[in-house]
Amino acid sequence: MISRALSGAVTGIDAIIVEVQCDVSRGLPSFKIVGLPEKEVQESRDRIRSAINNTGFEFPTKKITANLAPADVKKQGVGLDLPIASTILQAAGELSEEALENKLLIGELSLDGELRSVSGVLPVVLAARDNPEIDSILVPEGNANEAAIVESLEVYPVSSLKEAIEFLSKETEEVSRSYSFDREEYFKSKRTFVKDFSDVKGQEGAKRALEIAAAGGHNVLMSGPPGSGKSMLAKRLPTILPPLSFEEAIEVTKIYSIMGELSSTNPLVTRRKVRSPHHTISYAGMVGGGHGNPTPGEISLAHNGVLFLDELPEFNRRVLETLRQPLEDQEITISRAANSFKFPANFTLIGAMNPCPCGYLGDPVKQCTCRPHEVRRYRKKISGPFMDRIDIFVDVQRLEKDEMTERQQGQSSGKIRDRVQTGRKAQKKRFGKEGFTNSLMAAKQVEKHCQLNESAQSLVEQAIEHYGFSARAYHKVLKISRTIADLAKSVRILPEHVSEAVQYRSTREKLLRKEGI
Repeated sequence: MISRALSGAVTGIDAIIVEVQCDVSRGLPSFKIVGLPEKEVQESRDRIRSAINNTGFEFPTKKITANLAPADVKKQGVGLDLPIASTILQAAGELSEEALENKLLIGELSLDGELRSVSGVLPVVLAARDNPEIDSILVPEGNANEAAIVESLEVYPVSSLKEAIEFLSKETEEVSRSYSFDREEYFKSKRTFVKDFSDVKGQEGAKRALEIAAAGGHNVLMSGPPGSGKSMLAKRLPTILPPLSFEEAIEVTKIYSIMGELSSTNPLVTRRKVRSPHHTISYAGMVGGGHGNPTPGEISLAHNGVLFLDELPEFNRRVLETLRQPLEDQEITISRAANSFKFPANFTLIGAMNPCPCGYLGDPVKQCTCRPHEVRRYRKKISGPFMDRIDIFVDVQRLEKDEMTERQQGQSSGKIRDRVQTGRKAQKKRFGKEGFTNSLMAAKQVEKHCQLNESAQSLVEQAIEHYGFSARAYHKVLKISRTIADLAKSVRILPEHVSEAVQYRSTREKLLRKEGI
């Protein structure tokens, strides 16, 4: 007898529906799984055999073949344990022929038959929602909230193989046991931040730069001595970004689901994330990769959020150069021999660095101990093409005594966020359904939306001549000017907007030329 059940497997950041077919026939006792299973799927044979025996059922002493269709796609993960075990028991006569119809099963089995939570449930449920053959899904109890995020499917949490088989054996009142999760209430209740911009003393220039970056989606590089507040500022950037929409939250949650970074109590990502990898991170850790089907890296985990690279020159140069494509395209493509995968990478990059190896070049209090060639070598770790993809450059100086001892708090994140949202509304009105920010404008859009009057144009031309801006840098000045104008609720780009934008680009040249470097 051949039995069938539906399950799912993750490929990239999406999932495919997998049909599990099981044949129990005469022959020497054996148990094979075919259909390009990865090692963890192959190892499920021993788990399934022990789980069936320890649950009170009898494992068939026959020739068992389990096929995972489609057979030309690699299957990885441990979520196929439950559907394979269920088809074996159905073929052995423990379940009726209709028991597994219109249902999707997913879950890992332990040796005693308990059902364990698995990663990647949300992408599987999203794929099941689009399949007309599926109207309900069985998941481990720990994945119930995550699965119930997706509406239009009945979700049934089970804790063991025995409970799953008992449930599948019943043919009435299934809807009464379906699980519900108030996703909208959860989404609204989990959007507050503990950190706030009011915690940061002084550094009004850097705060203004981050406000512009948040409004227009611009990338920022901060340079300054140790202890000046660069990390503190960067980690508070998400608090002034517009709140995640539910659609954006689903996009981010899919990625965290695949990486196994969700829990039963926190099944949905509700706030923009700050990812801050250490400078020793590998190429695969940053962009994604790994054995079998590649998994997302840090740039995808920062999707719709912030990627903060502290001590930027200490990162491997190959890792930094790889960021050039996602900074332009907002996605990363990872190719394998058989196929390629695209991971989303729409993030705001915030870099932080010291002006020199010791950190005190140009500092008014502490003297720099670095030699000129050491400073040059330190700066050359970051290539010109990578630097050209940074929009805003900020020189963050040490706080004065009065600023450090000042007890009065600065502006809160809420007030800054209100201004940021004003700028975003202007961009939404300008770009309509395309829904991107000023930083992502193409050349034709820059020409259309960043027109300058005579005085503003003259100012830009002087800056190009003085600082030697490239064509990309020129366009970035126009984009930043457009964002500053949006924050000022100005339809036209005025000379003062251009002047401030040029300042953020000219800081790059000042940083590189400081102390004759």
